[in-house]
Amino acid sequence: MKNSTASARKPDWRDQLTVRLKEGALIALGAFCVYLWMALLTYNPSDPGWTHTSAVQDVHNAAGRAGAWSADILFMVLGYFAYVFPLLLAIKTLQVFRARHEPWQWSGWLFSWRLIGLVFLILSGSALAFIHFHSASGMPASAGGALGQSLGQVAINALNVQGSTLVFLAVFLFGLTVFADLSWFRVMDLTGKIALDLVELVQTGFSRWWSARSERKQMLAQLREDDVPPMPAKPSKHEPARAKEPVLERAEPPIESFPVVEREKEKEKRSAPVISAPVPSKLAEPSKRAIKEKQTPLFVDAAIDGTVPPISLLDPAEKKQKSYSPESLESMSRLLEIKLKEFGVEVTVEGVYPGPVITRFEIQPAAGVKVSRISNLAKDLARSLAVISVRVVEVIPGKTTVGIEIPNEDRQMVRFSEVLESSAYDDAKSPVTLALGHDIGGNPIIADLAKMPHLLVAGTTGSGKSVGVNAMLLSILFKSTPEEARLIMIDPKMLELSIYEGIPHLLCPVVTDMKEAANALRWSVAEMERRYKLMAAMGVRNLAGFNRKVKDAEEAGTPLTDPLYRRESMEDEAPLLKTLPTIVVVVDEFADMMMIVGKKVEELIARIAQKARAAGIHLILATQRPSVDVITGLIKANIPTRMAFQVSSKIDSRTILDQGGAEQLLGHGDMLYLPPGTGLPIRVHGAFVSDDEVHRTVEAWKLRGAPDYIEDILAGADEGSGGGSAEGGGEGSEGSEEDPLYDEAVRFVTESRRASISSVQRKLKIGYNRAARMIEAMEMAGVVTSMNTNGSREVIAPAPIRD
Repeated sequence: MKNSTASARKPDWRDQLTVRLKEGALIALGAFCVYLWMALLTYNPSDPGWTHTSAVQDVHNAAGRAGAWSADILFMVLGYFAYVFPLLLAIKTLQVFRARHEPWQWSGWLFSWRLIGLVFLILSGSALAFIHFHSASGMPASAGGALGQSLGQVAINALNVQGSTLVFLAVFLFGLTVFADLSWFRVMDLTGKIALDLVELVQTGFSRWWSARSERKQMLAQLREDDVPPMPAKPSKHEPARAKEPVLERAEPPIESFPVVEREKEKEKRSAPVISAPVPSKLAEPSKRAIKEKQTPLFVDAAIDGTVPPISLLDPAEKKQKSYSPESLESMSRLLEIKLKEFGVEVTVEGVYPGPVITRFEIQPAAGVKVSRISNLAKDLARSLAVISVRVVEVIPGKTTVGIEIPNEDRQMVRFSEVLESSAYDDAKSPVTLALGHDIGGNPIIADLAKMPHLLVAGTTGSGKSVGVNAMLLSILFKSTPEEARLIMIDPKMLELSIYEGIPHLLCPVVTDMKEAANALRWSVAEMERRYKLMAAMGVRNLAGFNRKVKDAEEAGTPLTDPLYRRESMEDEAPLLKTLPTIVVVVDEFADMMMIVGKKVEELIARIAQKARAAGIHLILATQRPSVDVITGLIKANIPTRMAFQVSSKIDSRTILDQGGAEQLLGHGDMLYLPPGTGLPIRVHGAFVSDDEVHRTVEAWKLRGAPDYIEDILAGADEGSGGGSAEGGGEGSEGSEEDPLYDEAVRFVTESRRASISSVQRKLKIGYNRAARMIEAMEMAGVVTSMNTNGSREVIAPAPIRD
């Protein structure tokens, strides 16, 4: 796929040539506009022209003899409107300058439409000049030129001056709209915005002047009070007279001399909190892939094998509106200080960080105030501030402040398309990149499942857990081809993941029977062991190193063979090695699976979670019941990465995150994401994925290929259920000497002299349990020995005699 993409891409010199040609056209158009203006402004009737002849040797026109002829023709045809003609060319020059980085696309229909607008502009403009202006002396024609005079005279005879003006003015505005691609509604919006900004600027200046004037008056009043000396107290008649003592002048009056109101004002005089508007990072900018898809819309419908679907299949994001003002945020911070003071906690708001869903207020507690006091006031603060919930962030890395996250009144929806269109997702190289959503500042949060290496998701019904799982699956489908990532989906509810049935990424059909789910996990463990043996034989440490070694060998022309393959005869050849895809096992509700199958599932999950990272097998486990009997200590110890949506109690939050906070979330995709290797969760607003978006993506992948199922993943489940029955005959007898494939299995074992369950399974293309029962039946019949200490068996029976 990379070779085809590289061949289809243009060489660098063609791109540079296109850019340089656009710059040359820009310079030429600009120079032509300046030349025409220079010719028109320096027009002289005595110069030679098209309407008259002159024997003057020295031409007065600054543009020369050609400029004099051009100006004479323009004035004769258009009149005064000739001065506007270079302006129209300048507008087109500006449009070329603004679109110089976009690819050149010729559209004959669009060019004809712009040309019609230019014609309407010239006709109506010259007619209006003829109707409302008089030509000056020296002009070769009337004020509207020959064109304006003919059109204007006909219009005046038919519609009079007022009617003609109205008609030509409407045609002029229509032509300007078509030619310059000008939206009058946008012009009105811009004019209104400028007017409102000017009014706001004047109001701000007046309020500052008024506040400065009031402060100046207060300072003068305070200085007057300080200059007045305190009145000495008169001695009482019953009190003996004291000797006069020298009075020591005090530099400052006593505190008691200040009024109580002044002391309160001094307390209120504090610095306003720093309001930090969310600044989008470079990773939040549109990616090259999104820009290319917008420029080439025909790519949307093309189902090309080996390519991923375009992001334009998803619903576009709405334009984000600014839902806060500095005044409202400052008043909210003051209200927060007052409410905390009512509960006996002195704090100061130092920073405000507004986001699309919540706003974080960073407060500085007074000396001696413990963070636990503020955390215990979360529900009381939510009640006092009349909001749905308040979350207290006890530790902010790198700061001494405490964060208080308050939900906004107008919550903005985070669309999945705006997360995928960011450069953070486009720059990620992992085939299992997960697009989670936006943080509290509106920046995209992208995670790599290969580094997690497993993910545990929990949340109550309606918290957005299933939507979050769909967002993770679509992130993989928009990033990777079936050669790079494969999926095993287990859906006990039979509704959430069944819509993915038929995509080429699936290793087996979507599992809805929990007995088959246990067999799928058992196959994953066997595949993990096989990959470890293969990587050990190749001398690599992980799946990326194995794939790199296989690719390098194929490019060098010496492909590698399977080192684990054992020849069944001298004529067999070992198959060539191919790159192995990353396998993701997704379980939508593993609490139901553990309830039906039992503790075997927990052991399989723990074994995969312990060892499968280097083998490229990853787990995504989701549950809506985060209790200790479901999320056991064994599972939690092996899955460090957690994701908690809204839960019902602090106990559930501690079960999934080992700390509280998930019970204070807002629901509808609001989550706490605990990355691996850290104990501080990140608050993420999950991206919304609708069912229609999922269906469109699934249909796009179905057009690109059909699934290649591995039947052994689920085949053993049916055989295991049949073998466990107490009845004789039927499927219960498969694997014994009555098995119709038993004789063929004995012939294979005696010929190849290899008595392993896996070899019989591969040769006869049967399940693991059936092959194991055949080997046990051979042991009972004396064909092979019992299992040695190293796990191998020896073949006792002689090889069959061939005719």
